[in-house]
Amino acid sequence: MSHAIIDLEHIDITFHQKKRVIEAVRDVSVTINKGDIYGIVGYSGAGKSTLVRVINLLQVPTKGKITINGDVTFDNGQVQLSSAQLRQKRQKIGMIFQHFNLMAQKTAYENVAFALRHSKLSKEDKAKKVSELLELVGLSDRADNYPAQLSGGQKQRVAIARALANDPEILISDESTSALDPRTTKQILALLQDLNQKLGLTVVMITHEMQIVKDICNRVAVMQNGVLIEEGSVLEIFSKPQAALTQEFIKTATGIDEAMLKIAQQDVVINLAKGSLLVQLNYAGTSTDEPILNDIYKRFQVTANILYGNIEILDHTPVGEMVVILSGTLDNLSAAQDAITKAGIELTILKRGV
Repeated sequence: MSHAIIDLEHIDITFHQKKRVIEAVRDVSVTINKGDIYGIVGYSGAGKSTLVRVINLLQVPTKGKITINGDVTFDNGQVQLSSAQLRQKRQKIGMIFQHFNLMAQKTAYENVAFALRHSKLSKEDKAKKVSELLELVGLSDRADNYPAQLSGGQKQRVAIARALANDPEILISDESTSALDPRTTKQILALLQDLNQKLGLTVVMITHEMQIVKDICNRVAVMQNGVLIEEGSVLEIFSKPQAALTQEFIKTATGIDEAMLKIAQQDVVINLAKGSLLVQLNYAGTSTDEPILNDIYKRFQVTANILYGNIEILDHTPVGEMVVILSGTLDNLSAAQDAITKAGIELTILKRGV
């Protein structure tokens, strides 16, 4: 059984500015288990980064209780540890950021070594450790390069090596891929996934992109205006999003919105034949598209013209959506719709041919 490494209970974070009270985070409870890659998603201003400052122990919440790896760190506005204990806890939490935060006048090697300046390791052990970390992130050949000589992806790899220098149990990525191009983003995400598996590292991804969550997270929390509006496994959230904001995020991540615009412009849809239905099918799990569509043709002589299809594997489970024109007699169409729904596929009628 996995155990909670980060436990936030009813967290409130309130800032007082001159005459304004800002409730940055309101009543947020989150449990992150050891070994999770946990996504916290929301647009800017949602309270994600404020929440991060609580997780990495830089911000004392106004209310609520925080337990990191079994130790209560903050409880109802009070720090529960001595400053030495708090420092020790912080060392076990690595951070990577959007803009890398490297020191321009130090080489890749020196940037990583800088994180070990307070370490009790001998000079030789430090050198060995820095080399091992650079190798772990695939940058052994760039040890003597300065940040200006590195690409964005390479800089982020140095930042990851530096974040791992003190053997953290938790790695927090605060929008760490938003300055990178899509290909580099995929490489950095693959590296984080690899580190999660190799080192048993718990990764917390703060992002405004559901695509990133979809690529590597196993659980996700969605935040809006300082409130947690939805939380669950990536599979649950992607196959049955409840909140309007979550649905919006997912539509963007799957590209269905763009596809719908193109579909709406096709002749076959504009002049949808009488008795035909334009439908969207959504499914998760074993019900895949082909057999059921073959099946309704065999059983009800209802033909399916597939205009769009997208299948992804989330957490080892196929999740898909299709846009299809179903054609047949009225009674048979009705029977086919029932058969599709009975197979556990969600069917939404988008347009009826008149």
